[in-house]
Amino acid sequence: MPRDRSPRPLKKRAPQAPALSPRGARSERGRGPKRADKGIGGEQLEGRQAVRELLRASKREVREVLIEEQRDPSPILEEIVELATTSGVTLRFVSSQELSERSRTEVPQGVIAYARGLEPTSLEDLADMVKAGGSPGFVVVLDKVSDPHNIGAIMRSALSFGARGIVLPAHGASCVTPTVAKAAAGAIEHLEITLVPGTAGALVELRRASIWTVGLDASGPIDLEECAVLGEPLALVIGSEGRGLAPLVQSRCDVVARIALFGPLASLNAATAGAIACYVVSKARQ
Repeated sequence: MPRDRSPRPLKKRAPQAPALSPRGARSERGRGPKRADKGIGGEQLEGRQAVRELLRASKREVREVLIEEQRDPSPILEEIVELATTSGVTLRFVSSQELSERSRTEVPQGVIAYARGLEPTSLEDLADMVKAGGSPGFVVVLDKVSDPHNIGAIMRSALSFGARGIVLPAHGASCVTPTVAKAAAGAIEHLEITLVPGTAGALVELRRASIWTVGLDASGPIDLEECAVLGEPLALVIGSEGRGLAPLVQSRCDVVARIALFGPLASLNAATAGAIACYVVSKARQ
């Protein structure tokens, strides 16, 4: 059914049903009924920023850190060595050949770490976090964004501009691969990450939890900066590369907004659009 996506006066929406209750929900370590049921990755991290933040955060077990023997002097690598040593993490210096053979990214920057996988957060818990505290929060929802560099870059921007978490569809999109983790530059250690069966269904559950959903699309009827709900509990929805928001997902958004462009190109890279949108949301809350 077509929906009016024009801005409308703010009003409180009473929850109509419980937020998403994960079906068969359990984490890889079985931590209770409100944890999502699929592992999301994050076991292998490459790149200096990602590994340093893993050690700094100390939120999950780090099994081993590999450092390239023949490496250029680097303060960040020395800090990684110090953090691993003081934390009692197994530290091994290996040849560039071994590091290259183990690497799953193009440029591991002389360091690889192995850690316990990230534990996903249920959509219900994430919605509660958005509404908790003195000021409303926001999350970023990705609609089948498939490029791992874009996923990681959006995670980094989302965290930098104050997002509480990120929602990923369990099918049709990468999870936290080494490339995602490297592009995120440590953001995965601080963001709540939620996997959902489908983006459209997740938006319905977020609406039921009284969270506004704002989709980004070049055809949106209003500029994002003009959106009246940016200061409310919010889910910012970013579409896939090339295709943008799927029609069903777009129809489930409370508001569809565009980022104003002034040059000859008609669209932005997903990661760039995500960074700008997160900044606009953050700015509107100041």
